[in-house]
Amino acid sequence: MSQNEVISPLSVLDEKGQPHNFGWSKQPHFFYDSDLLYVLRHRLTESDRYIVHTPTHMIVFEIRYDGWVIHMSISVISMRDKKRSTQNIKTFVPFSAFKMPGNSEEGRVKWRKKKTQLGFISMEGGAKIIKAEIQKFGSHRGFRGALILTPQSEGQSLVTNQPWRTEKNAFRYTRCSPWFCVEGMIQFGSTEIIFNRGNAWGILDWYRCVRPKSDIRYWAAASGQIDGRQISFCVGYSGADSSTGTENGFFVDGILHKLEQVTFHIPLSNWLAPWRFTSNDNRFEMVFLPHQERIDRRSAFFSSSTRRQVCGFFSGKVQLDDGSTLKFNHLTGFAERSKTRR
Repeated sequence: MSQNEVISPLSVLDEKGQPHNFGWSKQPHFFYDSDLLYVLRHRLTESDRYIVHTPTHMIVFEIRYDGWVIHMSISVISMRDKKRSTQNIKTFVPFSAFKMPGNSEEGRVKWRKKKTQLGFISMEGGAKIIKAEIQKFGSHRGFRGALILTPQSEGQSLVTNQPWRTEKNAFRYTRCSPWFCVEGMIQFGSTEIIFNRGNAWGILDWYRCVRPKSDIRYWAAASGQIDGRQISFCVGYSGADSSTGTENGFFVDGILHKLEQVTFHIPLSNWLAPWRFTSNDNRFEMVFLPHQERIDRRSAFFSSSTRRQVCGFFSGKVQLDDGSTLKFNHLTGFAERSKTRR
């Protein structure tokens, strides 16, 4: 399979607002400006999502802008007792009243409503800061704290710009960086969730897109440490045309080993049964042991989305770019299926 690696800065949109320059990159070489778009605003989706985890908890933070609506979401998942709690808040905003950064390395995103707030700050050198405060989360518990996400030295990302074959205006521009070290503390009710370097990891899932009429996307990611090496991966596919660059890659100490097509083998009758993942070039295979699942449904005006997410543990093997084989066991992460319709 021929994939187009981009190694110098290119715009995602041309001067008429049409997507072009499709491919993938190890660095965020693409640049994006939503002001160039001429499509209806309800087709635009821009999202910053962070998934962080310790041996005891996984927390998912997301701020997503759907043209006229801002979604703020935080989910706390206990990896010990199979308990989870989610806070979703939807805010309607006037046209152009809210703007997400077009660059995944700079700027900040802040959502605030009365005494509830969530913010993401990009620092010089690639570090990220997450700050959150919610007075009533779930069963009237409080949620507050701050986390610092430190990137791997010389870390590479998996960046893609993909079109749709049947809809010329639709595209998805993504960045996945699944190798952050996380430090800080979250106070959730009476529970203190401590993040220490070496046993707490973070995944950045960042994308800007113009949605097609409907789409189903499969995506999975995990991170952790094995034998003193930090390893992680992200794999997925959707209705987008991935012929110029897939969303599949494995990382060792932040260095990307690019993969081709990866298939999810999901036990449809029971999503909590073991899953299998295989690749078309036989370089990658693994088994996913689900721990628990959550379903997130959202709707506003002309669009709706459903995300079915399962967290758990991954074990398998991958052939690296130098031909060597790396085996991994009990890597913490998640897999999901997202359906969108406008």
